[in-house]
Amino acid sequence: MITEKPLKFGIQNGLNVARAGYSEDQILTACMLADKTGYDSIFYMDHTNVPQWRNAIVLDPWVMLSAIAAVTNNVELGTCVTDAIRRHPSNIALAAITLDRVSKGRAILGIGAGEAQNLKEFCIPFEKPVAKWEEQIQVIKTLYGSTPDHTVNFDGKYYKLEGACLQAPPIRKPHPPTYMASGGTRTLELTGKLGEGWLPIGYTPELFEDHAKQIQTSMNKHNRTQQEKDNFQYALDIDVYFSEDAEESWAKMKEAVKVSLFKPEVLRVHGIKEIEGFDFVKYFTEYSMSDQSWIVKMREAATKIPDKIARSSTAVGTPDDIIPTFERFMKAGVNHFVIRFWGKNYFGSIDKFASHVMPYLREKLQK
Repeated sequence: MITEKPLKFGIQNGLNVARAGYSEDQILTACMLADKTGYDSIFYMDHTNVPQWRNAIVLDPWVMLSAIAAVTNNVELGTCVTDAIRRHPSNIALAAITLDRVSKGRAILGIGAGEAQNLKEFCIPFEKPVAKWEEQIQVIKTLYGSTPDHTVNFDGKYYKLEGACLQAPPIRKPHPPTYMASGGTRTLELTGKLGEGWLPIGYTPELFEDHAKQIQTSMNKHNRTQQEKDNFQYALDIDVYFSEDAEESWAKMKEAVKVSLFKPEVLRVHGIKEIEGFDFVKYFTEYSMSDQSWIVKMREAATKIPDKIARSSTAVGTPDDIIPTFERFMKAGVNHFVIRFWGKNYFGSIDKFASHVMPYLREKLQK
């Protein structure tokens, strides 16, 4: 059944924008266009670098989102996603509050447990990421409500606070919502326990529905209130590639899509026999952008994903071609699409989607 929650659409300034090498002025222009054409949100990726694309431009998301806040009026603004492995949670909390204040209450904290590709070359330890992630979010939320007259303490295994406070209350109440990037049993459990939203990437409709149910089970287990459940955002970072020839475009991009989709949970949900010889644990803990050996191994293994399954994760073709992909995800429970537009005509894609796809899907939701 299609979700009854309000349907939101956002744009993602991610690898699509970095790889294209857009200037800061071009990015701000695209964000102003999205703000004026009815999008609900703008997100910005948090990567240190992507050296396999030597001409890419990789910028700090918090600085860029503040600049975007200054030239927009309506859209929510969030990271997609940041992590607290590279920064103390107090830095993340203050950054989220600052973005919320300069945007007049439009901030979203999109946060994940981190990944080796942003850490290895900088000699930042990547140990116990999920256990640390839980404490990081707890520390961030604890600090949101702190003041000089209400200092806070936290005694965790990895983080401690003693009489700590921040001195800038957020505008959004009780604080900017936390969208958690999760895709494993433990992280989905934490999303249901601590999150106000979920923001995964590289999903099929079947996997999204499966994981959404796990989050809902966790919410019930941790006695989340009905209001918390009703307001929870089931977001999805999804790729859109407008083309007059969907088949030709899909043939060119399907290898890359399969690589982005290749994960144990996709194989499980779709009953694909485990790919022999590929160590997912080592991939996610050792892979870095400057070490191409792991990506070569992944490309070879990912080719075994059937085209039909891979294609269901990505919207390719004309507006009429891509609408069914969004409808399937809506039925799976998505109520907030965060879109990475690929292709040469970035501005045109933002406008085309706003003009031809968003009105149709929103009208269908109301019927």
